[in-house]
Amino acid sequence: MTSAASGAATAGTPVAATASAPLLAVRDLAVTYEGSEAAATRGASFSVTPGEVVLLLGPSGSGKSTVALTLNGLIPQSIPATTEGTVLVSGEDAATTPIPRLTTRVGMVFQDPDAQLVTGTLLDEVAFGPENLRLPVDDVLARSERALRRMGLWERRHENPDRLSGGGRQRLAIACALAMESPLLVLDEPTANLDPEGIEDVYAALGEIAAAGDRAILLVEHNLDAAIGFTDRVVVLDHGGRTIADGPIDAVLRERAAELHAIGVWLPVSTIAALRLREAGYPLDPLPLSPDELRAGLEAAASGAENRRIAASSGETSDSVRVSRDSPAQAQAQAPAVSVRELTLRRGRTTVLHDVDLEVATGEFVAIVGANGAGKTSLIQAIAGVVRGARGRIDVGGLDPSRADPRAVAERVGFVFQNPEHQFVAPTVFDELAHGLRRQRTPEDEVRERVDGMLRRFGLEAHADRHPFVLSGGQKRRLSVGTALIAGAPVLALDEPTFGQDRARADELLHVLRDLNRDGTTILVVTHDMQLVSEYAQRCVVVGDGRIVADGATADILGDDELLRSAALRMPPLRRALHGLDGYPELSGIARLRDLPGSDR
Repeated sequence: MTSAASGAATAGTPVAATASAPLLAVRDLAVTYEGSEAAATRGASFSVTPGEVVLLLGPSGSGKSTVALTLNGLIPQSIPATTEGTVLVSGEDAATTPIPRLTTRVGMVFQDPDAQLVTGTLLDEVAFGPENLRLPVDDVLARSERALRRMGLWERRHENPDRLSGGGRQRLAIACALAMESPLLVLDEPTANLDPEGIEDVYAALGEIAAAGDRAILLVEHNLDAAIGFTDRVVVLDHGGRTIADGPIDAVLRERAAELHAIGVWLPVSTIAALRLREAGYPLDPLPLSPDELRAGLEAAASGAENRRIAASSGETSDSVRVSRDSPAQAQAQAPAVSVRELTLRRGRTTVLHDVDLEVATGEFVAIVGANGAGKTSLIQAIAGVVRGARGRIDVGGLDPSRADPRAVAERVGFVFQNPEHQFVAPTVFDELAHGLRRQRTPEDEVRERVDGMLRRFGLEAHADRHPFVLSGGQKRRLSVGTALIAGAPVLALDEPTFGQDRARADELLHVLRDLNRDGTTILVVTHDMQLVSEYAQRCVVVGDGRIVADGATADILGDDELLRSAALRMPPLRRALHGLDGYPELSGIARLRDLPGSDR
């Protein structure tokens, strides 16, 4: 892989390609959706040349997904919108070039994989695109096999895509794009639904494609801990969608990290940690981007220092920081908030949960983790009454959600789907938030007051009259969480709550959940984000093959590397960087960002 960029990035001035003509040239792009007064993005400018891997960053709502949809002509040809500026793909105008022609040049993986899956088997799905190019049968089958093997799905090629987990469908969508063998591959949050092992596998496969040098990749991604390892160049959009940085990783992520962090752009966990440690007096130069770099930087600083700084001004020892400060507001004498006994659940002919027993005390914050397809989502959906027909017993506040009236269930447990669009039922954002309250016959004055408060809390005031489906991915996620929170249920169950969020909004959401938990709300979170688990969950439940394989204190679970790897999980980045650090023993037991010296508590 080679980068066409060199030197420090200049805000708003994309680095020009030098080696060859660009596959993609975006200039002063502005997009305003039909029915909206505000532009979804305004001022995006950058280019992509063959062999490059370009990472497109920006806070939620900056228009990253909107930009991606202009590259294959879906905006404005299929999705009504007014566009300004130009998008040239291989020299042709994407706004007017027929979409079938553009698909031979741009392979697209959408943020929501379900939006592009249409057939009855994995093999048919991957073959669908090449077949529409009228390729010979042997070529279609060869492309399909290569793509499915790269994504680890060849052995399941005759299965229905509906039987795949969210992560499995994500892999399938990537395989479909790979089979097209387009010169430009555009991936919008390709690893959002994948377990840590799956993320490694996907990036290894993408790295092989990029290394060949004849194709380019444009990546919209929040999980930078995995993405930076094979990225050549970084383009950053601000809140309005204007390009404010474009250059190599060092020029953008290292030199402008504090600026990007301030506007809500995700950074690698190790980089955020290093910014805080710098403020506390630890010498870290250059700024690290990975756990290995952070560890090496601290070790080098410690070995070269005559007098080591003990920057943990709070006076905590490595033992004390291991103890969570977030004591759950629970009374052990109370009945459990959630009780599951001998739960067995089948989907079609497949048993996805086997005799599961789980008890969650009132006021606990519990993370449910495991590999894709392990049964995490099925478990949390059964608890929330979303799926029914299971054998066994579920009790949520004295109610069996699999048999009770949905309105009664909603008063006991609020649920957030992995895909926000699966729960939207109203024509406007305001009405979506008001829907549950109105079903409970809440007075309209109170409905408006509570909805207005939720709109303010999640930064959605300007979108109150918009249809939920035209929001950005991050805005949809905030709306879906708001609909679960607004009814005030004592139990909240959330499936991948930070999917599609920028750093600022994710922190805001998780702080809301933490505050609710401190006030007594029981929180259940399904996530693949191991740093999130480390930061917020007091307890961690590991699910594997439809069974609970481990259940214990978060620190104990996340400290067992063998257990994590057997479950396709990985130790959180900060723990990997600091665990057992000899040079600065006051840091060696820290696993949470907010426990770092000088961090806000």
